[in-house]
This record gives sequence, structure tokens and C-alpha cells, in this order.
Amino acid sequence: MSHEELLKGLRKTVEQVLKAPYYKKKLAQVDIHYPHDIKKLDDFWKIPLTEKEDLRQNYPFGLFAEPMEKIVRVHASSGTTGKPTVVGYTRDDIKLWAKIVANGLRRIGVTSNDVVQVAYGYGLFTGGMGLHYGCEELGALAIPISGGNTQRQLMIMRDFGSTVLCCTPSYALYLAESLEEAGISRDELKLRVGVFGAEPWTDQMRDEIEARLGIRAVDIYGLSEIMGPGVSMECLKGEGLHIDEHFYPEILDKDGNPVPEGTDGELVLTSIDKKGFPVLRYRTKDLTSISYGQCVCGHHGWTMKRVSARVDDMLIIRGVNVFPSQVEEAILTVGGIEPHYLIIVDREGNLDSMEVLVELSADSFTDEIRQLEELQESLEEKIEDILGLTVKVRLVEPKSITRSEGKAKRVIDKRQEKL
Repeated sequence: MSHEELLKGLRKTVEQVLKAPYYKKKLAQVDIHYPHDIKKLDDFWKIPLTEKEDLRQNYPFGLFAEPMEKIVRVHASSGTTGKPTVVGYTRDDIKLWAKIVANGLRRIGVTSNDVVQVAYGYGLFTGGMGLHYGCEELGALAIPISGGNTQRQLMIMRDFGSTVLCCTPSYALYLAESLEEAGISRDELKLRVGVFGAEPWTDQMRDEIEARLGIRAVDIYGLSEIMGPGVSMECLKGEGLHIDEHFYPEILDKDGNPVPEGTDGELVLTSIDKKGFPVLRYRTKDLTSISYGQCVCGHHGWTMKRVSARVDDMLIIRGVNVFPSQVEEAILTVGGIEPHYLIIVDREGNLDSMEVLVELSADSFTDEIRQLEELQESLEEKIEDILGLTVKVRLVEPKSITRSEGKAKRVIDKRQEKL
């Protein structure tokens, strides 16, 4: 997209959001009253950032830019930390979303001959329906099985000949584990690629999934406030997730200032061509970096690194910033354990403590005590090397950590109970 095309797209978004009274007032504060007030990117960057709290304050429909008779669907967050964030879609928005997801699937070789098992949740969560409509746009066969009911997932995966699996990476590992327990051989399946997202995951987890399922694992990124899954997605040839041209990305530091291309920071997104719920400069709370250029797959535009962590997921332990993905990176470099863990944070007096429960593999569980002690020490050293923080590792029995059929729960922070 050329500079002029980008400015034209941003002006269209400004024109659309001005239909929402909240945005009209917000833009007036920086002397933007009409789309043509955006003459250059510097003008656009004057617009204040949009945050999730802005959506909550305008709950449920205060940021919709089209009358309700033109809204054909709503999605919403779970609302576990307060009022849910509600987003609306016009008929054109739904069509655009389907095309965006279809383009991403096409880049990884999905065609009308594929059978796609969509094991993301359906309903108010955008994951299931986003992939579903993208598959139908592409002409692929979509199996709308949603999350959960693992034994049925395995039966359908084998009997229906699923070639593509869409779910969270943690659930993909659970499915792989369940396949092994059910005695279903990889040779009985037709799976060749997996589309995984909705939670941060490491390269080590990718390797684990690919080895146990015998597939290529690709990352898909999105969030309801912007559109849903498909905002960006990996290809099979290059590195990183290609951002669709209908979204304009920025990377900002912790103070809200832009950082040079290739530098890590918080991803900020603006939707282009969205009508029902357009968003300007939305803070995603996701940490990544972006670069612009041509990929060997043919995509030309912005590419983002896989999200390393979410700002909201950060724990502060004795003054040290800790992300669960860092712990995952450490434990997946050590043999003899399963990729299932739980972080327990507590406070004893005025001192924070952090314990990591790590699940042993069935083979390691029968090892001698000395060998287990060495394994525990090795894990503690690995985690300390990455975090710069001393933690306690507790090795637990196989299958003792609760499995998730959606997003994995990685942290229990007991400090909140003591406030």
C-alpha cells in the first residue's frame, strides 16, 4: 500500500468513526473535525489512543458507527474483569472479515479440497465464527465442532478426514496427548497443518505440537475489538505474521511514543474499511515488533513477530517483570517433562514467592529420587537464567495439572486474595 493509499484509508476510517459521538468529541480535542484534516501521518498520530476502558465506558453500543438496523451481528469479550467489550458488524464487515481470513488460509495452502476442523469456541467469542466464515469464503469444508468434547474431536478428526486443525496451541497439545492415550496413530489421520492462536506461545511449543501431531503449525492473530482472527497470520515460507492491508499497525513504547521499525513494543492497530465498529489507534496490550517489505511468499506490506507476551499477563515478582511465556520457554528446553505447567505466586510477609509446578512425563515419573532432584535443579537454573529470579520448581505427577479445552490457565496469583 502506497503512502497516499494509506492516508486515503485512514481518512475513510476517521470519516466513519466521526459518526460515533464519543469519537467526534475525542477528535475535536486535537482539532480533527473532518477527514481532510488528516493531511499527513503526523496528523493521524495526534489522535489519542483508544483503550479497552473506552469500550467499557461506552457499553454496550456507544461506539457503533452505524445505526442498529445495519448491525447484523455482535461479538463480545467474556467480561471477567468488568463489563464486556461489545463489537458490532454490518453485512459488509462480515464479508470483509471472511475475505481477510480466506486470504490468510490461502497463503498456507488451504483450498476448497480441505476439511477444516474449527475447534475454537463459537458464540460471542470471535474465534470460531471468524475461521468458519473464512473457510466457507475459500470453499473449504468447515466442521463447526467448537471447543471441548475431546473424544468426539478425535473421532471426527479421524472419521471425517480433517486436514486442517484450528484451535488454541494449548488445546492442540491436549489433543495430541489424547490421541496417544486413545491409541490413534498419526497414520490414521490426514492432518497436515494447524492454525493456532488466541494465546501467546513459544517456538518450543510449536516444535512440540509439530512433532506430536506431525503437522505444520502456523500462528494466527486477531482480537475482537479490531475484527477477530485474521488480522495477521503466518505463511509457510517466510518469518512472522503478515498483517492484512485492512489494518494499520504502530509499535509504541511504554510511554506511548513510536519506536523504530524492528523494535519491540506494544502493538497499536487501526481498522480500515470497517463500518459497524471502526477503531482508531487501539492499544492491543500485545508485545511484538513490525517490519515492512516483501516476503518470499509474495505478501507485500507489514509483518509482525509472533506476540511474545501480553502486557496484562505480566507479573511483577520482587521487582522483576515476569511473563508466563518466559517460564514456558525454559521448561520446554529440558527433557523428561510434559509441556504443562502452573505458576503460583504468593506473598509471605512482605516478600513475593513464585513456585512453578511442572508435570513429569510418564517415563521420568519412575526415575530415582536423585535423578528427579537433578531434573528439578536443572529447571530452576534454566528459569533463573531467563528471568534473573530465583524460583521454586515442584515436579508433579503426569496428568495432575488441569487441561484446558480453550485458553490455558497458567497463573494463580494468591497475592490478590490478601489485598
